[in-house]
Amino acid sequence: MRDLIAQEAARLIVEEGLRDYYAAKRKAALRVGAPGTRNMPRNTEVEAALQSYQKLFYGDRQTARLRELRSEALEAMRFFKQFEPRLVGSVLTGTAGPFSDINLHLFTDVPEDVTLYLLENHVPFETEQRRLRISRSRATDYPLLRFMAGDYAIEAIVFPLDGMRQAPFSPTDGRPMRRAAIDNVMRLLESTD
Repeated sequence: MRDLIAQEAARLIVEEGLRDYYAAKRKAALRVGAPGTRNMPRNTEVEAALQSYQKLFYGDRQTARLRELRSEALEAMRFFKQFEPRLVGSVLTGTAGPFSDINLHLFTDVPEDVTLYLLENHVPFETEQRRLRISRSRATDYPLLRFMAGDYAIEAIVFPLDGMRQAPFSPTDGRPMRRAAIDNVMRLLESTD
């Protein structure tokens, strides 16, 4: 049952654009006829099913889309170079699908500097807060900026400079998030040529 729910959750993430693994698992359990189950798959199981689903049904299209997203992420990172950008999330891990955003972490002790930079460059954006776990027992709200770069949605979370030393915990596996600097993203792109 866990595998069946994980596979259906992966399909929902790819085909319907669900972003939250918990919501995808609940909806998947309902669809496979096990709405009250307590035997839900772990997020890591859903992510593995997601990778398998994309490989099986999207193959070369997935590789091309991922390359496209990583190229755009690199451009966005160059744009934000003064804020020490790091790529995170599905574009970095390789599970990005047709509904995925490009997720960046930016670093400055004055978050308003990022909004001012966007305003100076005539980039329309929306702001909100994103709560992230920074230790096993503590979560903190950070400014999040959402904007479009051509056809690509970008979400940038702004951390203080000392936030570079400790990545927040990943909602997928509970470990510190993987982050990639500009040179790492360039190497990722070169490896897919």
